[in-house]
Amino acid sequence: MALLGPVCAPSQDRPAGTNRLYHESSPYLQLHANNPVDWYPWGDEAIELARTLDRPIFLSIGYSTCYWCHRMEEDVFENPELAAMMNERFINIKVDREERPDLDEIYMTATQLMTRRGGWPNSVFLTPALEPFFAGTYFPPEDRGRSIGFRTVITRIEELWVTEREAVEESAGRIAAAVKDTVASGAAPAEAVPGADGVELALTSLRDTFDEAWGGFGAAPKFPSPANLFLLHARAVDGNANARHMLVETLRHMCQGALYDHIGGGFHRYATDEKWRVPHFEKMLYDNAFLAEILIDTARLTADEELARFARGTLDFVLERMTLPDGGFKSAIDAQTDGREGAYYVWSREELERVLSEKELAFIGPIFGFDQAPNFEEHDYTVFLSDSISAHAKRLGLTRARVLDQLAPVIGKLRAVRDEREFPLIDDKVLSDWNGMMMSAMAKGGEFFEDARYTSAASRAAEFILEHLGGDERILRHAWRNGESKVDAFLDDYAFLMRGLVTLHRTTGEPRWLSAAEKLAGELELRLRDPAGGYYQSTANPLNLFQSKGVMDGAIPSGNGAAVEALLNLSELTGKTTYASRAEAAMRAFAADYTQYPAATKTLGVAIARYHRDKPDAGGGTGLPTSLAESIVDGSVERVGDEFRLSLQIQDGWHVNANPASSPYLIPTEVAGDVSGVRYPEGEALQFSFTDEAISVYSGNVTLEGKLSGQRLVLTYQACDDSRCLSPVDRTFEVSPR
Repeated sequence: MALLGPVCAPSQDRPAGTNRLYHESSPYLQLHANNPVDWYPWGDEAIELARTLDRPIFLSIGYSTCYWCHRMEEDVFENPELAAMMNERFINIKVDREERPDLDEIYMTATQLMTRRGGWPNSVFLTPALEPFFAGTYFPPEDRGRSIGFRTVITRIEELWVTEREAVEESAGRIAAAVKDTVASGAAPAEAVPGADGVELALTSLRDTFDEAWGGFGAAPKFPSPANLFLLHARAVDGNANARHMLVETLRHMCQGALYDHIGGGFHRYATDEKWRVPHFEKMLYDNAFLAEILIDTARLTADEELARFARGTLDFVLERMTLPDGGFKSAIDAQTDGREGAYYVWSREELERVLSEKELAFIGPIFGFDQAPNFEEHDYTVFLSDSISAHAKRLGLTRARVLDQLAPVIGKLRAVRDEREFPLIDDKVLSDWNGMMMSAMAKGGEFFEDARYTSAASRAAEFILEHLGGDERILRHAWRNGESKVDAFLDDYAFLMRGLVTLHRTTGEPRWLSAAEKLAGELELRLRDPAGGYYQSTANPLNLFQSKGVMDGAIPSGNGAAVEALLNLSELTGKTTYASRAEAAMRAFAADYTQYPAATKTLGVAIARYHRDKPDAGGGTGLPTSLAESIVDGSVERVGDEFRLSLQIQDGWHVNANPASSPYLIPTEVAGDVSGVRYPEGEALQFSFTDEAISVYSGNVTLEGKLSGQRLVLTYQACDDSRCLSPVDRTFEVSPR
């Protein structure tokens, strides 16, 4: 039968001691090019060989900044004896999950179904028909207590393949069918777009698991989970005080914890503890994109200067460390240096005492927890804020601004010393979907902070993607590195790149970005649309078990949910109903998933709620406030000669920001349109729970006056009470001609 011995063949087109991954562009695959394992990339050659030799396939899926992926390479794949066993018994295929998210989704689902857990590296054994029959994650080289060693795994798989082949194939068929049921939605489309009730059910699920003490949801480990945060923000904008509370508290604790890098900026992947103080140290572009964006959106909503500070620190970090000279954004930064996780980021007591003066350490110690026992592996410190800057300012009898001024040079000293350490590995491949995510954050940052650096970064990234991964002569590609782009785009690439381009258009007003988004929408429709509605993750491929088509959120929000949002945006911006029709078809296609699993389909739920809110004939049934922000302010305008007089009546208990606003993070009340020389009254200084200092506001009755050259006025305001702010409102007034 079967196991015919090693097939590793010498090659004249690659150096001795390397395998077939030598010619791959992925940094992760390159890391394994010198393994004694005879690795193949995923493709016809490896799969046909498995079928010809009738061997099982060992599929190893990981990514370049994955700590346990590195450990398994060092412990198992660099072991000549284990590699020889692998080469003799299996066809070994290595996949970069970031380069092939379609394969990662299918085989991670298989691992989760078989083991009730998942993670990377994902180690899966397949039949030559590509059906999975055994799986795990990291395996040590030898048995360790309850952990089975890879030597034992190899021996058992060989035994099963030879002696119980029929049972193995039957089991693999059942597992493949279960995977298909999970990731390839086959439910019939609903006759109508479902209601927005699922959003409230999802909010309830978050409320039930919310950690009131430390923010976030559930027990450790704790993840940023952007789909949760975007749902909370959407409901906070609608006026839900509980959603606003959960959003703000989660962001504050995440930022104050060591999940945020207080020395160099940016966010790590997740926290291993409930207080966010011991992170898993890798840094992913997508986490930093989503967190920067939600911090900007929430700072705009709440006028929270601390959240704005963390947003700016994240964008600055990406500009410094994760941006290529030509404008594309890099993918990730490793967690380890020289095999030690967090080595670049943590501090020993001896280092702190050597770097800082006694006075500096006495000042910074209570702020960053250095006055406590080491909290990382018993001898090192992570860097976290033990309390908010405002709380420390109160303790010290200083202003918040003064504390930050005194912190800056001390942090600068630590930064200078840290910069001398070996920097972790950077995965510098450019992914279309992740770049779209960061484009959106940078574009919002440029507008919010009035900082052209961020707007320029978003524009340069868009130009890079459209030139190197798109263009008029070919379809969009997913990944680029060193001039190569070999993988065609997936659903997420279209969805998040469209989203980023639309945001860039909104913030700059440049029509080319909207035009590019429309081109991608057309390409998405041609390549990935399911006739029943919604979109497949990838095109049909004989080397894939099936086309996945899902709507569940994960570490990254759902591609189908993001596509619906992007299509609704395009419909709104262009007035073309075809985009709304495509969005409606997708919402109907996933109605069963959304209705049955509202807590897992939050991104789609937010889009559905928006759809019902914005429909011209929107009626009851959603349970969501649709016009509270508009109802707070009544207004009337009259022409007086060549001038206008706009009278506003603001409901009791509410206010709008004065003009000028007290902070660049607040939205001023403003009149635009056919006007000039607008005269704004002086605001009233009031103190609120969300800010340390009084802010200037209008309340009660207010009159705005100025020159009038036509018939159209546009009033912008944001209504707030003493604990929340609603979404900004743009209201148009038509003035009778003279």
